[in-house]
Order: sequence, then structure tokens, then C-alpha cells
Amino acid sequence: MPMVFYLFLWAAGSIVGFFSGLLGIGGGILMFPLLLYVPPLLGLEPIGVKNITGLTMIQGFFASLSAMFFYNRHNLVNKPLVLTLGLSLFMSSLTGSFVSKVVPDKPLLFIFGALAFVASIMMLIPRSYAKDELTEEQVAFHKPTAIFIGISIGFLIGLVGQGGAFIIIPLMLYVLKIPLRVALGSTLAIGLFSSSAGLIGKAATGQVPFNMAAALLFGAIPLARYGGVVGKKTKAEYLRWLLAVIIIATAVKIWMDIL
Repeated sequence: MPMVFYLFLWAAGSIVGFFSGLLGIGGGILMFPLLLYVPPLLGLEPIGVKNITGLTMIQGFFASLSAMFFYNRHNLVNKPLVLTLGLSLFMSSLTGSFVSKVVPDKPLLFIFGALAFVASIMMLIPRSYAKDELTEEQVAFHKPTAIFIGISIGFLIGLVGQGGAFIIIPLMLYVLKIPLRVALGSTLAIGLFSSSAGLIGKAATGQVPFNMAAALLFGAIPLARYGGVVGKKTKAEYLRWLLAVIIIATAVKIWMDIL
């Protein structure tokens, strides 16, 4: 691969890493279309969908890990929620990542597009911001519902190589009624469960090009922590709308390609 290709991967990792920390996402919702659509526009060799799913998993894992330490330091990671939702996600996501090896690219894109569409609709539902500044010790949630969400969503995000924050955050906000900042911080920790499960499956089935991954991570890890700093200083309402715009734009682009 030419040096310019690895420079592109570093830049992509840096951009997505920043938004990972800012919005509490692993970054797959951004990384997937970035790696899929941009290389051909720059005259670079296209990256296969299966390799992209592997790259989004490894980038999501390390960017989430980096940003999570910042959110945890500010009491914005709810441990019971992380364990309940994270553990239920782990096995179903691991199963999905192994199954993805035999699923053609088009159905994977369809599933990703369907999840992004559902998430975009949810993010447009009006909600109150009154409790969004609460810290994790002030938060309660319904555990059976969290377990059901983890099991049902985990398999699908494992298939498409995502940590799943783009769909988990709307479910936290509108189903579990978690305050926004705690949802962002906790989602990073939950993403470690789903992305590590998916990463194991992707790596075991040869879907992770590690030389490309190294360039991505060199940009993603430091910028994820900086994104967390900026996110802490940004109004919750702005974070919610920025996340909504990113999810909707990605959903529209993917569905345009599918149709």
C-alpha cells in the first residue's frame, strides 16, 4: 500500500477518534462510510466491506477504551448498567461476528442501514433535557429491559462490525430513560464488551487487516481523549443534535446505495 493510503487511515482514525470521545460512540457509524466511500474518491484502492467491519471493530474498541477513562473520572459511567447491558451484548455480538464471515456484503449493508434508520427516527423524538446533567449515582434503570436490548441488538451489531453505540444510545435515552451524559459515558464502556466480542470473531476469521488497523489507532487513541474533554464542556442539547445529524446522514447515504 502507498504511504498516502496510510496517511488517509491515520486521518480517518483521528477524525473518528475525536467524535468517539465527544459523543460517546465507538465511531463505527462514522468509520464505516468513511472507509467505504472516501478511498475511491481519493484515487486509492477500495477497502472490502468485510475488512471495513474488522477495522471498525478494532478502532471502536481502542477509541472507546481511551475516552471511557475520561468519562469514568467524572462519574459518568454507571457500572450496573455497563455490566447488565454489556454482558448481555457480549455473547450475542460474538455470535454475530462469527456468522458474518458467511454473510454476503449486500445483506450486511442492509442490516447496517436498517439499524441506522431506526436510530435516526428515535433521535428525532422530542425529549426533556432537565436530567441530562445527572451523574451516574443518581441513575436507575429497568434491568430486564436492558438485558433484552443487549441480547436482541448484540447479534446484529456483531454482524455488521459495530460497537453499536449509534443504536444503543437512542435505546438508552428513550427506552431506559438514562440521562444523556451518563448514556454517553456508559455507552463507551458497554461498547468495550460488544466491540471486544466482535473483534475476537473478526480476527479469528481473518477479517482484520492489522497493518491498516495500526495506522487507524495511531490517530484514534489520542484524539478520543481530547474529544471527551470537549464533550464535557458542550451543552447536552448540542451533543444530542450532533449525534442525530451524524446518524441520519449515514442512514440516508447507505439507503441510497442499497436502493
